[in-house]
Amino acid sequence: MARSPHSGAQAARDRIALALRDLRRDAGLSAHEVSLRCGWSAAKTSRMEHGKVPPSDTDIRAWCEACDQPGQAASLIAANRQADQLYVEWRRRQRSGLRHIQETTLTLSEEARVERVYCSNVVPGFFQTAAYTRAMFETFVRFEDIPDDIDEAVASRGERAQLLYEGGRRFVVLLEETVLRYRLCGRDAMVEQLEHLLAVASLPSVALGVIPFTADRRIMWPLEAFYLFDNSRVVVETLSAEINVASSQEIRLYERAFLELGGMAVYGPAARTLIQQALGSLE
Repeated sequence: MARSPHSGAQAARDRIALALRDLRRDAGLSAHEVSLRCGWSAAKTSRMEHGKVPPSDTDIRAWCEACDQPGQAASLIAANRQADQLYVEWRRRQRSGLRHIQETTLTLSEEARVERVYCSNVVPGFFQTAAYTRAMFETFVRFEDIPDDIDEAVASRGERAQLLYEGGRRFVVLLEETVLRYRLCGRDAMVEQLEHLLAVASLPSVALGVIPFTADRRIMWPLEAFYLFDNSRVVVETLSAEINVASSQEIRLYERAFLELGGMAVYGPAARTLIQQALGSLE
């Protein structure tokens, strides 16, 4: 089974933990001695050495001082901050509103020539109608209790949709059939969304596949939504966090998953039939 999408972030945390442990051992200190010199509990030292909790900048400086290696602090702090960026809590990003998140994603899409997307829960942002987007954002604001800048966020997501009509970009999208059936907005808005999906599927910049309910899931189980930007970055969306994957090994893992999922999908007229059937169920 594939590793968790958190594994890249955790691997980076583990490297920091190993570096701290090596500093302690090179200094000939026990974990207890480092704890005493830093003025914190032995439990904290253990958690930091095993990657259970991320150290703060202050923690790293104190550790390096305790090990008589203050010159190591700057590089460790830089590596620690980079690890922190691999796993970005949604809550932290949402403090400045939904629009900020949309603008960040827009930048990634603008820079990519090929964007491959797998969605098991919602229609991807660049395929969404304004009504569908608004309904989703209203749910986010209520559930997450975050700033309400829905009008601006809807407009920003609309800018991303315009990339479908610009030359030189390619969007390869895989949707689970469940995405066509989930009632994330009112009936009329859902009808509009599915009709729009039929329209954008015919664009020359778009390749759309739908994985039917009847697909043999022994090939690949449903995954969390993920976005592949060219071959350089993967963004995985979970309830509580956005996970940024940059290591070549993990990018290849997601590329393989996308290939396996794509082999289960139907395309062209068969995909359109599934969308039309979902439309029919709304009548």
